[in-house]
Amino acid sequence: MVSRELKGAALHEKLQLLRSVTKSHALNKASIIADASKYIQELQQKVERLNQEITSAQIEEETPMPVVNVETLNKGFLINVLSEKSCPGLLVSILEAFEELGLTVLEARVSCDDTFHLEAVGENEMASMDSHVMKQAVLQAIKDCYESSEQD
Repeated sequence: MVSRELKGAALHEKLQLLRSVTKSHALNKASIIADASKYIQELQQKVERLNQEITSAQIEEETPMPVVNVETLNKGFLINVLSEKSCPGLLVSILEAFEELGLTVLEARVSCDDTFHLEAVGENEMASMDSHVMKQAVLQAIKDCYESSEQD
């Protein structure tokens, strides 16, 4: 009889502990266990979501952002772009960005086998254009190109 009472008290204590861990407001045993089951499912979903975030973060780390350097010249810019990853249409995207900003390319050297390297000298019709605006436009063109190639 004492043994049964001890087991009952231990079970009650464990149910109360389970109730507090799961933040359950239930009073009977079946409801506490149902709330605990629901809590476990929510935790499993959180773990799955975090694993997906970790996987996507690792993929982003594997594809480092390109290096873009823009130097201001007398009437234009010297633009260097180096990316460890090349994607179809990257050169066209960058040249379109130059065109949108009114930059006329005077000289350019490009290599786009496995990596992408562009060195371009251009004149700008807009005297007020600064190197930061040019750099941001090139980075945006690269980002757009990468995103469109990932969707294909």
